[in-house]
Amino acid sequence: MNAPAPRNIHTTLRVNGEDTQVSFAPYKTLLEVLREDLNLTGTKHGCELGECGACAVLVDGEPVLSCLTLALECEGRSIETVEGLAQGTKLHPLQAAFADHGGSQCGYCTPGMLMTAKALLEAEPAPSRERIKEAISGNLCRCTGYQQIVDAIENAAAEMRGAHK
Repeated sequence: MNAPAPRNIHTTLRVNGEDTQVSFAPYKTLLEVLREDLNLTGTKHGCELGECGACAVLVDGEPVLSCLTLALECEGRSIETVEGLAQGTKLHPLQAAFADHGGSQCGYCTPGMLMTAKALLEAEPAPSRERIKEAISGNLCRCTGYQQIVDAIENAAAEMRGAHK
């Protein structure tokens, strides 16, 4: 005899500053809930093994791999996705810098890179190039060679500090 399917969890998740009612199976990852249940498809579905960083989002300001995080673990916590970066039509300085410096080519890694970089710059407003490289070391990019990404993060950091480069 087959076991009954698990019942859905009904809860509120705080995503990009807004409380959202959501119902999902208890085994679903945060990545699945964001993409499938909340239609926030900016967070990318990459390796499902926690190795590529394409699914990185911020939970309580810290980067987490949403493919390895159960959505249930995020109840009562603040979740930030790439969709929450821009303020209306005004890009976040990181988004603008990625565009200006060619930090995004195919774009698949970009949401995870942006969220990881945001966490870095909130913790360290003036990181060295080595620190930037270290912070994004869990985010893989097959297109850029990372130079443009590091340049973009460095430029955004200066912009956010008001020290235009």
